[in-house]
Formats: sequence, C-alpha cells, structure tokens
Amino acid sequence: MVKQKMDKTVHADSGSRRRNCRGMPLVHQVSVTTSTTTSDSESLLMEQVVEPSNMQRAWSRVKSNKGTAGVDGLDIGQTAVYLKTQWPVIRQQLLAGHYVPQPVRRVEIPKPTGGVRQLGIPTVTDRLIQQALLQVLQPLFDRHFSDSSFGFRPGRSAHMAVQQSQRFCDQGCRWVVDMDLEKFFDRVNHDILMSKVTLKIKDKRVLGAIRRYLQAGVLADGAVSPTDKGTPQGGPLSPLLSNVLLDELDKELERRGHTFTRYADDCDIYVRSRRSAERVLASISRFVSSALHLTINASKSAVDRPWKRSFLGYTVTWNRKTKLKPSYESVQRFKSKVIGLCRQGRGRNLSRFITEDLNPLLRGWGQYFKMSEVKGLFEELDSWIRRRLRCIRWRQWKQPKTRLRKLVKRGLTPDHAAKSAYNGRGPWWNAGAAHMNRAFPASYFERLNMVSLARTVRQTDWLK
Repeated sequence: MVKQKMDKTVHADSGSRRRNCRGMPLVHQVSVTTSTTTSDSESLLMEQVVEPSNMQRAWSRVKSNKGTAGVDGLDIGQTAVYLKTQWPVIRQQLLAGHYVPQPVRRVEIPKPTGGVRQLGIPTVTDRLIQQALLQVLQPLFDRHFSDSSFGFRPGRSAHMAVQQSQRFCDQGCRWVVDMDLEKFFDRVNHDILMSKVTLKIKDKRVLGAIRRYLQAGVLADGAVSPTDKGTPQGGPLSPLLSNVLLDELDKELERRGHTFTRYADDCDIYVRSRRSAERVLASISRFVSSALHLTINASKSAVDRPWKRSFLGYTVTWNRKTKLKPSYESVQRFKSKVIGLCRQGRGRNLSRFITEDLNPLLRGWGQYFKMSEVKGLFEELDSWIRRRLRCIRWRQWKQPKTRLRKLVKRGLTPDHAAKSAYNGRGPWWNAGAAHMNRAFPASYFERLNMVSLARTVRQTDWLK
C-alpha cells in the first residue's frame, strides 16, 4: 500500500519538480514525498529528509553559513555544480540506506582559555545532508528536552540561559556547582548515544546514516583515522546529538529536584549551601561516569559562589539582588583582541581601521554583553579603547617635530605642543596624557563612527 502511494507521488511530482527546486543546485530531480499516517511517517523519515523543500532550506542554510571545503576540496560553488549531476545517485543511496559519508577534515582552533579545540569539517555535501537530517529530526527531539536546556535549540539563546541562572541566585541559591565535562565532544559513547536516538527514530536508514556520520573517520596528516567515539564539532548534527545524550543528565537533575541551567556541555547547578553543593557534585559525577561514560573535569569544575564563577562569559555581583556583568576572563580576552587589532592597524588610516576592523569586534562584543547591569565597566572600556587609538596616532607621527606640528594643528598652543612633543615619554604614557586627550577628545572618535560599548548597553531594554 505504501509503495503504491509513493509511486503515485513520484509521477505527480515529476511535472512540478522545476518549480519546487528553483534556486537550488539540486534541480531537475524527481522527489519522493509521502502522504501517510503518523506511524508510516515514523518509518519513512528519509523521504522527508530528501523532500525538495527540505533540501532547499538545508542548502540555503549551508550556503549562508559559508565555511571551507572538506576532504574533497570542493567549496560551496563547486559543490553546487557537482550536485547538479551527482544528486540523483546520492539521493538514491540515502533512500536505500547505503550512503557512506566522507571523512571529516581535522582543524584545530585555539581556545580562549588556552589549548586547542579540534573541529571536524565535513564536506559541503555532507553538511547539506546533515542539515537536512537536522531539520527533520530537531522537532521530534526538541519538544521532549528540558526547559533548563538552552544550547542549540530553536527559540532559545545563551542570554536566556544567563537570565535563568541569575533568577536562581536571586531566589536564594547562592552556591553553584560549576560542572565541566572533560573533552565532551571527543568522548561521546556511540552505543549509548544511538540507544537514545533509537527511542525516537524508527527509520533504520536514518539511524544508519547517523551511525555512519559518527564513524566517518578523521583525515589528519594524510591518513584517515577511525572514530569509535565522539561527535566531531563542525557538522550541523553534532549539537543536536549532544543534546540528545545530555538530556538524560537533565532528566536526572529534574528527578532530584535541582535547579540548574545547561547550555551544551556547560552546566551550572544552584543550591543553598556549600555542603549541599559538594554532595551534588560528587553524586552527579558518579552518575555521569556510570550512565553516560563521561568524565567531570576536576580541574575546571568547582563548588563556589556564583559571583566567583562565570557562565557563558557572564558573572553576577554579590548583591542580594544580583546584577549581571561580563566576567573578568571575558574582559581580559576582549582586551587581548583589541590589542592585537591595534598592533595590526598602526600603519593604516585610523578611520578605515575603526570602520573595517575595530567596529565589528566592538559591535559583536557589546551586543553579546548588552544585558550587563554594571555600565561603569563599559565606560572604562570605551576610555581604554580611545587611549589605544591615540597610541596608534602617536606612533604614526614618529618624529618629535612631526608631533609638534600635528598637535598645533589639533588645537594646542605652540608652547604646549612643543613641551608635549619633546617630553621623551613612551607612546602609551602620551596616549593617556592631557595633550592627546585634548587633541583627540571623545567627540573626535564619535565623528569617526566608532561604536560605543557604553551606549550599546544603555540602548537595550534591559536597563530601561
């Protein structure tokens, strides 16, 4: 019966395939859609995956994310050309349950806290298929996830996770169990993960595709290494699979009545006393080890006051009604980025440097930390950034006679300018001195359209 329905759909679809696939490289293809009962659709998920509208959305997402080529060396444009001729074969392999993905390309990126994070970059074709799978599977799993899980979920964000953590603090939970899972994405047990996926997914072709993506292998130094554990970061499916596995941790915490917030593998549990916190950390560590075969990182996990720890870059003040602010580590990382940019911008036009290099960093950092309620910090950062830019200008002038001429041009008297230009002090000292502040006041940088962190925070609804 199902086969008859599918055959009818194939013929009906063939006349409208150009309209359905317009704008996508996977054109001129016959799609297979189904009109089945709910029980039938559970075993025909792969047909939903390769359905033209789903593939079109997946391609749009992969294209907008850009990204580099995988082991096949094909970028977005080259993959579009490749799929125009090869998609019928790939689609048939997916429907038959025989598609074998290519290994991922190993890429290492530095962590903000030191060390490197290993990413696995799939080919663009495999990113497309993973994205198509994600769009079908996400709704099936997401409605069962915990309300305290915020990472990589539609309609949820890091800001929402931070706000919930702050509410727990204000409710009297003034001790936090700050848990860090050691090398989580590298140590996910495939059998445990697949056993949880199987509870919701009945289509064996989809299950096989997920298993093969987990075991696709990694290309590094010219050789492919098999992967018998872990979910390589870099593919669209990895975040969903991490939530599927860690949902058991969420359910266990809920069963025990704990208040917690989890964003991916970052989890904070809020309790009312140190003794309770230490007991929770010990018991949850045992649960994670026995049930999920994962390990708590003892060096990064701790029991402490919330204002002495950070969560997703934020921390709180010690007040009875806490206030959000960027953590000390976040501020130091931000300053390091600004210093690095300023070193690169010493020989450039200052206005162009601000517009092209500095403003994107300021805008992104300010938007992420716009919930901060300690705005004095942002005013200090604005002042510090302006001093950095004055330092660039002082270095560009190089010779004392040039500095004298430029300071006079910027409105200083000849005597004041001469005294300043020949003072023998270093660039950083001069950047903070009165003569450079007078020559380049805050209004000067406003005219150059430099983003103000303090203004970014003030303009948010959070402080109104």
